Amino acid sequence: MREHWERVVRYVREVRTEMSKVSWPQKKEVIGSTVVVIISVFLVSFFLGLVDLGLQRLASLILR
Repeated sequence: MREHWERVVRYVREVRTEMSKVSWPQKKEVIGSTVVVIISVFLVSFFLGLVDLGLQRLASLILR
């Protein structure tokens, strides 16, 4: 049981060491990336909505 806790403690220490090496983005970068993602989602959803509408009308023409 003690060996298990020693491994857990070693793991947590290694995680803390690695996390100190991480290069975290600045707030401005995070906001910019978030805006790009939101705009991209809207554009792709609009495009897929148009494609869906077109395919729906095409299918209704074929099935008549």
